[in-house]
Amino acid sequence: MLHIFGNMKVKDRWLALLCLLLVCGQVYFDLRLPDYTAEITVLISSEVTELSEYYAAGAKMLGCAFCSALLTVIVGYFAAMIAADFSFTVREKIFNKVAAMGAGEIKKFSTASLITRTTNDITQIQMIVAMGLQMMLRAPIMAVWAIIKIVGKSWQLSVVVASAVAVVVASLIVLLAVMIPKFRIVQKQIDDVNRITDENLNGIRVVRAFNAEKYQENKFDTANTNLMKTQLFTGRGMAFLSPIMMFVQSCVSVAIYYVGAWLINGIEVPLSGTVAEMLSAVSERGVMLGEVVSFSSYALYVIMSFVMLLMIFMLLPRAQVSANRINEVIDSDISVKEGSETTSSEEGSIEFRNVSFRYPDASAECIRNVSFFAKKGETVAFIGATGSGKTTLAGLAARLYDPTGGTVLLDGKDISKYNFETVYNKIGYVPQKATLFADTVEGNVTFGKCGHERNGRDVENALDIAQATAFVQAMDEGLNSRISQSGTNVSGGQKQRLAIARAISRKPEILIFDDSFSALDYKTDRVLRQRLKTDLQGTTCLIVAQRIGTIRHADRIVVLDNGAVAGIGTHEELMETCDVYQQIALSQLSAEELAANA
Repeated sequence: MLHIFGNMKVKDRWLALLCLLLVCGQVYFDLRLPDYTAEITVLISSEVTELSEYYAAGAKMLGCAFCSALLTVIVGYFAAMIAADFSFTVREKIFNKVAAMGAGEIKKFSTASLITRTTNDITQIQMIVAMGLQMMLRAPIMAVWAIIKIVGKSWQLSVVVASAVAVVVASLIVLLAVMIPKFRIVQKQIDDVNRITDENLNGIRVVRAFNAEKYQENKFDTANTNLMKTQLFTGRGMAFLSPIMMFVQSCVSVAIYYVGAWLINGIEVPLSGTVAEMLSAVSERGVMLGEVVSFSSYALYVIMSFVMLLMIFMLLPRAQVSANRINEVIDSDISVKEGSETTSSEEGSIEFRNVSFRYPDASAECIRNVSFFAKKGETVAFIGATGSGKTTLAGLAARLYDPTGGTVLLDGKDISKYNFETVYNKIGYVPQKATLFADTVEGNVTFGKCGHERNGRDVENALDIAQATAFVQAMDEGLNSRISQSGTNVSGGQKQRLAIARAISRKPEILIFDDSFSALDYKTDRVLRQRLKTDLQGTTCLIVAQRIGTIRHADRIVVLDNGAVAGIGTHEELMETCDVYQQIALSQLSAEELAANA
């Protein structure tokens, strides 16, 4: 838990120290109240009849109460400010860490878990900080201070308070030992609920198409029921603490007054003595009554301290689990680390030298000893069966991963030597699954930073090359038309064309298309490739595709088979020398069509 507070700003640490000092002042004024109560009790039992002395003691009590209330408000304000600022800092740190993660790290945690850690887990920490600065600081200070004030007054009454404290502490230890493992389970079950909800929302069309609503409902109901049962268990367990505290508090009050009455009764008033002796005994009884009253108040303050600690302990185990989960993300190692180089001797070239890659926890490499070279302006295509490693290869070229063997060179230099900004200014990447954001068409095309300022002309040119101009102009507000989250208000082909336009508008040295033409019809596919060839002559293109028609005119085609290179060459060369390529070609086109196209 303490490790996470290393992320607290220096300003917030000083404010926390100020809260500690204010809490000490608050406790001081609270613990002065029993003294004035005892003083008034003694005045009542004495011969003093001057009202001014009662008023003076009462005024002091009101003054202490007002000062305590004022300090409570100030501490509450500072605590809320520190908690909000701390949660902001941690949330920002997690977001930035996740943004810097490679695909392997994100898969390790899962998207649903990362969302829970960024929201629910941080909320738990925020609550413990806000309440901790008000209660966790105050409770032990008040308990220790109150115990110091009652020590030596009466050993009989001290035994009563010590017994009550022992019962409370034992109850807390037993319940927390049972509850803490359950709190760990709760956070994991929240992950499961988020994951199933996310899957259902993203796959709602598939769910409906396969009439699987009931199946999804049952799956969600199972996860939701498990979460409910665990939360009921923890809630019922913690519910025992409040009645235990109230019972102990009531027993302490009864015991103190019972023992106090016995002590007062033990002070005999001599009926046959002098008046002075009788008055002295009565005065001694009054003093003892005042001590019993003040002792009762101090004892209640001690019990109140444990009640406040109880409220913290109800949140602390879950906050501890949340803190550990947050630290797992913040302290996780990033496999793709930034270099420092910003310049290169070449432009627009990319080379793979004996590159191999294995996903974390995978049993085997998904690509092995892949080598090829693409110089400026060339188009190099990749084709192969499903699972042959094409998308992995595109991810390595875009530096979404680092190879586990071999080297990827960008413009003649190891790609890992560059800083991220330099790499991503050189590369335009179109992923296999087109992703759009809740923004305008123009906002999606100009998304992110690049090495130059993009203007309206750049956007229009990129849309034109990507064959998106017609449908964008047909939209109600043209470039200012809104795209919904994940692009649900446009078709699959339109999403792909906008994603392609986004990459083109960056004017990169290298364009990487990871099966980015799959949702396009053959005519649009052909026209788009022609425009890429004529309008972006100096741009190197890496194209991952399934269709022979999409890649047959590439300068070189790399054929992958089970992660290894089965052949490299032009379409004509591969049709003569590569069996794997021949099988792919003949599975899509007949021999007559291939001859006619040739």
